Amino acid sequence: MLTKDEKAEILKLARRTIENYIEKDIIIKYTTQNENLKQHAGAFVTLHKDGRLRGCIGMIESNQPLYETIIEMAKEASTGDPRFDAVVPEEIGNLEIEVSVLFPKKRIKSLDEFELGKHGVIVRQGLASGVYLPQVASDTGWTKEEFMRSLCEDKACLPPDCYKDEKTEVYIFEAQVFGEKEIKLEK
Repeated sequence: MLTKDEKAEILKLARRTIENYIEKDIIIKYTTQNENLKQHAGAFVTLHKDGRLRGCIGMIESNQPLYETIIEMAKEASTGDPRFDAVVPEEIGNLEIEVSVLFPKKRIKSLDEFELGKHGVIVRQGLASGVYLPQVASDTGWTKEEFMRSLCEDKACLPPDCYKDEKTEVYIFEAQVFGEKEIKLEK
């Protein structure tokens, strides 16, 4: 688990990455002495503007240190989410950043092992896959079935009930989710 100071360091890093990349087309150079931030971990960076999703990109697992993953995902969330145009400099001050640091995934055989709001879920069948972070359940108010049907159909482009198919791999994971709403950063 990350401390409040480590969360603040990650959020500052994500914001600095976005500012430098959008305003100057520079990918920042960054190092840390913090051993927790040097651990390999998957992460998602989510951007909101005026309470609405503005970009979200992440990787479930990473073979690089967490701080490097944050830099890459912050850049991609601001410019590479295909659902949105790239962030422009005038928007940066209105963005709210949220980060999800992911713990290792575990394959499950039954939805009884999946807890709404606690677990994120990955479905995979052949080359198709989709992922929802744990907070999606809280944000939408869906039941387990609604969550899974949407994940299969809307994210993985598979039949809505494919999670019941034995050919479909279903994984759960937990995440430590934090954002600028909770952790006030010094400007």
